Amino acid sequence: MKYVVIIPDGAADLPLAALGDRTPFEVAHMPHTQELARKGRVGCAMTTPEGFEAGSDVCSMSLLGYSPEKYHTGRAPLEAAALGLALAPSDWIFRLNLVTTGGFPPHDSSAQSSGSSDAGLMLDHSAGAISDAEARTLVADLVSHWHAKVPELARAIAVTPGVSYRNIFVDSGPRTYADVQTTPPHAIPREPWQQHLPAGGQASLALRELMLLSAHFLPEHPVNQARIAKGQRPANMAWLWGQGTKPSVPTFASRFGLRGAMITSVDLLAGIASYIGWERLHVPGLTSYHDTDYVAQGLATVEALSKFDVVCCHVEAPDEASHQGDYRTKVASLEAIDEHIVAPIVRGLARFGDPEHDSHAPGWRLLIMPDHYTLCSTRKHDATPVPFLIAGAWVRSTVARPFTEEAALASDLKIDPGHDLMEYFLRGGRAGVK
Repeated sequence: MKYVVIIPDGAADLPLAALGDRTPFEVAHMPHTQELARKGRVGCAMTTPEGFEAGSDVCSMSLLGYSPEKYHTGRAPLEAAALGLALAPSDWIFRLNLVTTGGFPPHDSSAQSSGSSDAGLMLDHSAGAISDAEARTLVADLVSHWHAKVPELARAIAVTPGVSYRNIFVDSGPRTYADVQTTPPHAIPREPWQQHLPAGGQASLALRELMLLSAHFLPEHPVNQARIAKGQRPANMAWLWGQGTKPSVPTFASRFGLRGAMITSVDLLAGIASYIGWERLHVPGLTSYHDTDYVAQGLATVEALSKFDVVCCHVEAPDEASHQGDYRTKVASLEAIDEHIVAPIVRGLARFGDPEHDSHAPGWRLLIMPDHYTLCSTRKHDATPVPFLIAGAWVRSTVARPFTEEAALASDLKIDPGHDLMEYFLRGGRAGVK
């Protein structure tokens, strides 16, 4: 049996007035996906366990069959694995976002306010989708600035650039951050950023000092001045969040006996893949945005089926569009996924045949499922149970449903906890599987 998992990240949404009180899934022209839904099964899964926030770290781990309560130690350690960092069990690992803020709030005398309605607000968690080269220059110069200004604090700190605004910050010193609370910058769009600085214990003060130093240093950096001159958003602050220590995770092969691969532009998903023993397949032209090469990703997924039992195809574009409140691009990304990823994958899977009618055919199954809701209306994640569809061998439903949020929530197929879905996808209803 061959298996494909397609994750349109953050694709689920609530109805939008601008779309006639419909969701992007309901508006998007997705004939190939809807045909699969009619032939297969549609349901919903709770990928955000109680006590956790809806985020790709928690929800993707759950989607891939791993209980966050058991294996999740933080988001940043998962991304660090994708960068091949050698980490000690005592190291504390953070995500460092280069973000755009409206500067310091007007009442803050420590820095000059921008004097606009944006002053003191978190404006963009991605610093205008800053390029890799620009981000690397900023990060290198910021770390040098930290060492010059607070050498004792910065001595045990290292920052490794990732993709675009994403970086990994590691503190190998004696500090512990077990009691520190941090906030994802994408969770506070247009909210006062100073109210969401790290809190809890002495260690949080160290993080706050580093972040505030960045907010004084980065705005005047030549890279940011050049971005402003071109009408682009500056990366005028470093935001630390998502901390944790290195987790211990059993491989997918040891649990399910299947060899897997991941195709993604995002280090988080690549990191999860690394921990569960999957190979990351690099595909030129992939980005986290709607300018990604959907065609190349679809073809690469089909090609990988000749080598792997399970291939996961993760597409970040719907999530990034949602965080910008851009419902038009979100709809366009879903249509591109359907045309350039779903369609060729279905054609590629067809060569593995139908074992219900041909006992010699290996067969196939396909799972299409967002990891979480990302709402265009709020630009935030949401923990509503996400829709999924499963199609392929021995997958039949007595009720044909469209692949929409409303239809999924109305279905009698509800998976809670969400990490049980992978077992159902791989083995549920299969002939000869008990």
